[in-house]
Amino acid sequence: MSPEVSILQDALSIELIRRQLSAKTVARQIYLFGEVSSTNDALRHLAKAGAREGTTVLAESQSAGRGRLGKGWFSPFGVNLYASVLFRPAIGPKDAPVFSFIAGLAVADAVRSVGVPAAIKWPNDILVNRKKVAGVFASLATTGDRLDYVILGVGVNLNVERAALVEALGDAGRAAASLRELAGRNIDRNAFTASFLMSLDEWFYVYRDRHAEALLEAWRDRDILTGRRVEVREEGSVFQGRALGVDAEGHLLVEEAKGRARQVVAGQVRLLD
Repeated sequence: MSPEVSILQDALSIELIRRQLSAKTVARQIYLFGEVSSTNDALRHLAKAGAREGTTVLAESQSAGRGRLGKGWFSPFGVNLYASVLFRPAIGPKDAPVFSFIAGLAVADAVRSVGVPAAIKWPNDILVNRKKVAGVFASLATTGDRLDYVILGVGVNLNVERAALVEALGDAGRAAASLRELAGRNIDRNAFTASFLMSLDEWFYVYRDRHAEALLEAWRDRDILTGRRVEVREEGSVFQGRALGVDAEGHLLVEEAKGRARQVVAGQVRLLD
């Protein structure tokens, strides 16, 4: 089968996604684009124009996809999932970071739904056999001390070829994988997208009804770092220690050599064992 025919048969379809979806808030409105700079950028424009909570943007490719800490996200056409979802929670900006945990849990659940065991590396890289298959990028808008909205963006490597990952990303591509490679079969992108959106909706209501601790408890069950030695790069410093898990605000705690627990708010973490 030619690549063109394969892509055509597996094209994202709002109709096919909706057939498999029964979410209450997420995906109330779905926009599907062939290419955008990033789904987060596209959804930000819609949010500023008054888009309601649950509005979802999907794209077949991104010309400037982004991950955490300003890193790019490799976004070839027609093989993966690139999605962003809008939330307008009645919380303060300081409480917004917990929303990235909602997205991480939802992606991990969707990955597990295709028979692949997924774990989460703080803050929200989704790993299978220590290879990265997905990432979460959250952004927010505020007016003074009021939160206007949160946008959760995800990128999931579904059917991309390993050779393409390595060619585009070098060493980072060697540390990544696709679900097709891991599951040994093509992944139905419409079914996977519906599974992710359903799970995102469910975790949103867990947070709304049971608050952040319920999310963190579930996240800890999927955490790959706790108890292991890690290297942390944060604000120009590099240190090593043993991961202790996350605190009530979702920050990583790392025990340094002298036994002191250090809080990591934002940084890069690498497993050492």
